[in-house]
Amino acid sequence: MTTAAAADSARPAMPAVLWPLLFGNFVIGTGVMAVPGTLNEISGSLDVSVATAGQLISAGAVLMCVGAPLCAAFVAGWDRRRLLALSMVWYALLHLACAFAPDFAWLLPLRVLALVAPAIFTPQAASCVGLLVPAEMRGRAITFIFVGWSVASVLGMPLAAFVGGTLGWRAAFGVVALLSVASAAWVWRAMPDGVKPPALSKAAWSETFRSPALMICVSVTVLYAAGQFVLFSYFAPYFKATLDITPGALSLFFMWFGAFGLLGNMVMSSYIDRIGAPRSVMIGIGLMAASMAAFPLGTNVWLAALVCVPWALGCFSSNSAQQARLVGIAPSLAAASVALNSSAMYAGQAIGAASGGWLLARGAMDWLHWAGLVGLLASMGASALATHYARRRP
Repeated sequence: MTTAAAADSARPAMPAVLWPLLFGNFVIGTGVMAVPGTLNEISGSLDVSVATAGQLISAGAVLMCVGAPLCAAFVAGWDRRRLLALSMVWYALLHLACAFAPDFAWLLPLRVLALVAPAIFTPQAASCVGLLVPAEMRGRAITFIFVGWSVASVLGMPLAAFVGGTLGWRAAFGVVALLSVASAAWVWRAMPDGVKPPALSKAAWSETFRSPALMICVSVTVLYAAGQFVLFSYFAPYFKATLDITPGALSLFFMWFGAFGLLGNMVMSSYIDRIGAPRSVMIGIGLMAASMAAFPLGTNVWLAALVCVPWALGCFSSNSAQQARLVGIAPSLAAASVALNSSAMYAGQAIGAASGGWLLARGAMDWLHWAGLVGLLASMGASALATHYARRRP
C-alpha cells in the first residue's frame, strides 16, 4: 500500500451529522437550478420571452446575494438545528406557492422570497461545521457538505428538467417542496441542540471588509460565477436553438454535467488538504475556462457534452475550495467570510444571468461563451492576487 493510500485509509469517516447538511445542500441546489432546467417550459406556459423568464434567475440571485450577509448578522445567536430546519420548511412552502402562481407577475416575487432559504442554509451550514468536527477535518468537512450541490447537478437538476419537460414546471417545483420537507425533518432529527457559532461583532465584520486577502478572494467568486452563469443560465434555450435538443436529451445532458461535477467535488474533497485551497481554486477555474474556450466545438449533443467535462469538473469543486480557502485565511472570521462568499456566488449568478439575457435579447447567443471566458480569466487573475495578499497576512 502506498503512503497516500495508507493516509486515505487512516482518515476517519465523516460524522453522521454532516449527512443531513449535505442533503440540505442537495435540496437547495435542486431548487436553485430548477429554473434553468425548466426555463423553456416557464417561458411557454406563462407566455413570456426566455429573456424575461431569465429574470427569475437574476432577481433570485440578487436576493440571495443581499440576504446571505444580512441573514448571517440577524441569525447569529440562533440555534443551528432550529435555524436550518426552519429554513427548509420555508423553502417547501414557497416552492409550493410558486407551483400555484397564476402568472409571471405572481411567480417572480414568490420565487424571490423562496430563495431566502439558500441565503441562510448554505452559508450557515458551512459556518457551523467547525463546531461539529475536529480542526484537522475542517477542509474535508466543508467540501463534503458541498458535495450536495454536486449531487443536485447530477440528480436534482436533471430530475427538474425531466419533470418540467414531461409534467410541466409546476410539478418540478412541487418535487422541490417535497424534498424540502424531508430535509427539514432530517436536520431536526440529526442535528444536536446548542450548536451556536459565536456572533460576530461589528469589529469582526469591519476586519473582514478591511482584509485585502478576504475581499479579493470574495471577488474571485463573483467573477467566476458571473462567467459561468452567462451561459449556464440559458443552457436550455441555447441547446434548443442550436441543437434542437429534446427535454429528455436535455435532462441527460444535465445528468452528464452533474456526474462530472460530483466527481470533481469528490476529488477536490480528497486532495484539497494536500495541494492547498488556493491551488485547488485555480485548477477549478482553469478547467472551466478551457471549456468556455472550446465551446464552439460542441456542434452536436455528444461533442457539447465532451466539451463541458472540464467545466463540470471545476464548477462545484472550485466553490467548495473557495469556502475552505476563506476559512483557512481567517478562521475567526469564517462566519462572515463564508456568508460573503455565498453572497458573492449569488451576485455573480445575477450578473451572469442578466448579462446573458441582455445578449439574448440582442440576438447575440453565439457570444455567451466568450463573455463567460472573459469573466473566468479575470477570476484567475484575481485569485493569484488573493493568494499574494493571503501570504502577507499575519
